[in-house]
Amino acid sequence: MSGSALDYIPRIKAYYKALGYGKPYDWAQMDAVPFARLSKPLSQARIGIVTTAAPYKMGAGDQGPGAPHNGMAKFFEVYANPIEPEPDVRISHIAYDRVHTTALDRRTFFPLRALMALQKEGVIGGVSERFYGLPTNRSQRITHEVDGPAVVEYCVEDHVDGAVLVPNCPVCHQSVALAASALEAAGIPTVIMGCARDIVEQVGVPRLLFSNFPLGNGAGLPHDRASQIETARMAVQMLDSAQAPRTTQQSPIEWSGEANWQKDYSNADMLSRDEIKRRRAAFDTVKDEAKVVKAG
Repeated sequence: MSGSALDYIPRIKAYYKALGYGKPYDWAQMDAVPFARLSKPLSQARIGIVTTAAPYKMGAGDQGPGAPHNGMAKFFEVYANPIEPEPDVRISHIAYDRVHTTALDRRTFFPLRALMALQKEGVIGGVSERFYGLPTNRSQRITHEVDGPAVVEYCVEDHVDGAVLVPNCPVCHQSVALAASALEAAGIPTVIMGCARDIVEQVGVPRLLFSNFPLGNGAGLPHDRASQIETARMAVQMLDSAQAPRTTQQSPIEWSGEANWQKDYSNADMLSRDEIKRRRAAFDTVKDEAKVVKAG
């Protein structure tokens, strides 16, 4: 299904209202969007990966494919880790689409191997020896003032020429969009490989490669190396081809799973009263777990 995008902002607003939470979240919106250009040909550029995925954390409970939303697995500070050996990063800590995304194949949300294939082809000059973890943060102030500048510092330190940012949940899309602005203002061009088009476009970013897939698959189809490489190729080529900020390109690759996946994600209209109560309790538990991690 490569057609219309799911509007996540109204869907999420209705969902949390049904769960009994108060004032709807105010999503970020940038009036001016910084825009940087590559300082060298793409074939010579060193590309960095910014991800909202979390390194596997021993003793933090189930973080495997299909794991429930796990607040103990969250991280709260930007990190920079080596790309070799291939990192064990996971997304159990965030609200990706658990109905239609198994998370069995981390390369659907972490495009390291696809970028390395493009390096071998000569499409890009190389991949930074470290990748960068960006916390999923509802606090726009902290992303602006703390996390974004920290990502910039790491990328400058590693002589990154361009960056691909891969979010997984709705708030992740906002976080990477804000971080992209910080990178662009520092002269490092960016492209977001995302699935929540309305959130990214509301914030405002220089470049978005939009894949109309369930959340958690911004880097391509699961267990489909060709789609992952092609998605990465389209993304990095946007670093060179985009002529102005707020450029969105939709991937022509179609979702390989159920065609009606959009109706399921956080759709309060499909939930019974008992299921709404269960989800409210589960969400409160995740928040409490995250507070413990943050305090520790």
